[in-house]
Amino acid sequence: MKNIIWLLVFVTGTLPSFAQLKTTPVCPGFDADILDGNVNKIYPRAPIDQVKVKFPCFSEVVESEDTGKCAGVFYPDKGISFYTDRDYIEITEKYKGKLSIPLMGMQRAKLFGLLGHPKIKDISWDAFQMQYGTLILYYSKSGSVNKIQMSSRSTETLKLCD
Repeated sequence: MKNIIWLLVFVTGTLPSFAQLKTTPVCPGFDADILDGNVNKIYPRAPIDQVKVKFPCFSEVVESEDTGKCAGVFYPDKGISFYTDRDYIEITEKYKGKLSIPLMGMQRAKLFGLLGHPKIKDISWDAFQMQYGTLILYYSKSGSVNKIQMSSRSTETLKLCD
C-alpha cells in the first residue's frame, strides 16, 4: 500500500514537469525614419511575412482584406500598424519608439520649417509629398500631431483604412 501511495505522489509530482514552455516573442525597438519612410528599414511596401519576422510580437495579423478588415500586422499596445495591402505604416500617440523627427505632439505651425508646404491640406490633417510617397499628419483639436501615416503611394493613389 505504501508503494502505491509513493507511486501516486511521484507521478502527480512529476506531471507538471512535462508541460511545454512557451516563449513570448520579443521585438526589437521600433525606430521610425520619417524622411526615408520606414521603420527599422521595413518599408510600407514590405510583404506581411517580412513584417512578422522582423517584429514577431504582433497582437493581430490580418492576411487578406476579404475578412472585411484591412490586411496587415498590428501592434496596438505599441502604437504602430503595418497596412501591407495598402502600403502604409501608421503611428499613433501610444508609440514609444524613436522618431527621426519628433513629430508626435508637435504643433502644426512648426511643421512648415521641417516639411515645407503640404500637398493637400484639410482641417484635421495635412498630406506632404515625400521622396518615398506621402506623409500624412493628423492633428488633435489643439493643433498638435497625434497620428502619422507613411505611405509609398502618391496622394492620387492613396487608399487608407478607416
